Amino acid sequence: MDDLFSSTENDNVPLADRLRPTDLDEYFGQQHLLGAGKPLRQAVESGSLHSMIFWGPPGTGKTTLARMIANKAQVLFLTLSAVLSGVKEIRASVDQAKQARMQGKGTVLFVDEVHRFNKSQQDAFLPYVEDGTFIFIGATTENPSFELNNALLSRARVYVLKSLTHHDIRQIIDRALNDKTGGLGGRNLQIPHEQREQIAQAADGDGRRALNLLEIAVSLAESREGVEVVDQSTLNEVLSGGLRRFDKSGEAFYDQISAMHKSMRGSNPDACLYWMARMLDGGCDPLYLARRIVRMASEDVGNADPRALQLAMNAWNVQERLGSPEGELAIAQALVYLAVAPKSNAVYKAYNAAMADVKNQGSIEVPIHLRNAPTKLMKELGYGKAYRYAHDEPHGYAAGESYFPEEIGVRHYYQPVPRGMEQKITEKLKFLKELDAQALKE
Repeated sequence: MDDLFSSTENDNVPLADRLRPTDLDEYFGQQHLLGAGKPLRQAVESGSLHSMIFWGPPGTGKTTLARMIANKAQVLFLTLSAVLSGVKEIRASVDQAKQARMQGKGTVLFVDEVHRFNKSQQDAFLPYVEDGTFIFIGATTENPSFELNNALLSRARVYVLKSLTHHDIRQIIDRALNDKTGGLGGRNLQIPHEQREQIAQAADGDGRRALNLLEIAVSLAESREGVEVVDQSTLNEVLSGGLRRFDKSGEAFYDQISAMHKSMRGSNPDACLYWMARMLDGGCDPLYLARRIVRMASEDVGNADPRALQLAMNAWNVQERLGSPEGELAIAQALVYLAVAPKSNAVYKAYNAAMADVKNQGSIEVPIHLRNAPTKLMKELGYGKAYRYAHDEPHGYAAGESYFPEEIGVRHYYQPVPRGMEQKITEKLKFLKELDAQALKE
C-alpha cells in the first residue's frame, strides 16, 4: 500500500493538515506549557488524561495538541465542531464513548470552538465528564470565563496558548519545505530566506495561516531551468491584503481598545497611535474609535482641559463628513491631544458617587424652596418660597444656601484634581466654601 502522504488523493489534503505534528518534537511553540518539566508536557508524555480547555488565538495548535494527547494515551479520539453540531451529535458521541468504554477503551471528546455552544449544549456534557464516559477537551478563541458555564469550567483545567513567535513560524515553514513525506521537500523549490521571512511576518503568529500562504505561493511557482521559483511580485500579491488578527466581537477587540485607552490615560501618545493603528489595520470601524475617544475625553481628561471633549467631538464629525483617510487623521489628532492633556477623572468619580447615592437613598422629595411654582396653588403651598436668586446675591452666589434634601445632608462628590484648569476650579470652590462658612457664622 502506498504511503498516505505520497498518494494522489493526498494532493487534495491541505498542507497544514498533512504536516500536523504527531509528537512533541514536531510541535512548535507553547514552551510555557510544553517545556521540560511543565505539567502539561508531563501529562502528554505519560498519557495521563484530565479534562481541559485550550484557550488561544487561531493557528496556535489547539486541535493538534488534543490529538497528540489522545494518541499518546491510546484512546478513541472523537471530535465535534460547535459550529456544526448540536445535542443530537453530542448524544451520538456519548454513545460511541460508552461503547468504547464497554470494550475497555477510553475516549477523548474534542469540541472545537466550544464557546459557540449554548448553556444547554454545554450542560449536556457534564454528566458524562463526571462519570468518566469521556475526557473532555475544548478549544476556544474566546475567554472561557465569559463564554463557558461555571459548571463546565470547574471540571476542566484551562491552558492558555499564545500566538506563535516569528521563530516558531520560521521553523514551521522550514519544516514544510524540507519534509519529503507530507511536506514540499520532494519538489525542487527555491524559496529564499527573504521570502520565508515575508511569509512568516504575514502569518501574524498563526501557524496554519503560514502554511496556507506558503502552499498558495508554491502553487503559483514558475519552473525555471528545472527549479520551481516563486516570483517576488507573485508572492507580494499572495500576501497582500492580509489583515492582522482582530476579532470585532471577541476578546482581542476589547484588549486592544483597553490598551489604547490605558495608553491615553498614561499620557503616552506614541502607544496610543500604535494601538489605534493596530485596530484600524485589523478592520475596526473608525467611527467606533471616534465614539470611544469622546468617552475618554470626559472620563479621563474632564475639566482639567474641557477643550479635549470639543476636539474629540470635532474628530467624530470629521470622520462622519469626510470618511477615510481624513477622518482617521482627525481621530489621531484628538487621541494625541487627549494623551498629552492634563488628566482628571474627578467628574467621572463624582457622577458615579451621585448615582450610587440616588440608587441607595430612594425617591426623596425635592426641598420646597427649590420647587417650581408656575401656578397660584403651588405658590400658596409654598413652592419656591424663600428661594434665593443667586444672581442678586454678592459674588453671584447665595452663600449658605442648601440644595440637597435634608434627609441626606450636604454631599461633596466633585473633588477637582490639582492639574490643568481644575486648579482654577479648586480655587473657586474654596472661595465659595469660605463664603458659606462666613454665612453660617452670621
